[in-house]
Amino acid sequence: MTSKVTYLGDLRTSSVHIQSGSEIISDAPLDNNGKGEAFSPTDTVANALASCMFTVMGIKARDIGVKMKGSVAEVTKIMQASPRKISEIKVEITMQSDADEKARTILERTAMSCPVLLSLNPDIEKKVTFNWNSIG
Repeated sequence: MTSKVTYLGDLRTSSVHIQSGSEIISDAPLDNNGKGEAFSPTDTVANALASCMFTVMGIKARDIGVKMKGSVAEVTKIMQASPRKISEIKVEITMQSDADEKARTILERTAMSCPVLLSLNPDIEKKVTFNWNSIG
């Protein structure tokens, strides 16, 4: 088992990761009868994309001796009304890195092969941009 999800009432859930015990609370969003006091389930899907990209990039960066600590991804999720579903996810990644051009290409390709990206429905438009800030 990966996680255990408990419905807490009032459109809120608690998800506990079995291995670590860490918890994620989710709420329905304001535009879908919720309070919007936490990530919505669809927010976590969009967020998982950026998190996954950073994870696989971090593995590759470590393997090739490149720094990327402090890099940031801004995630925007766009919903479709009918049927209600994610229609687009935008991820703007600002890299803080000492990567040269070759390493940048490797890291960008690595990000675009992350398991979450490959698992998302092909109907969801994914717009990913990379901005590179050089560090010493």
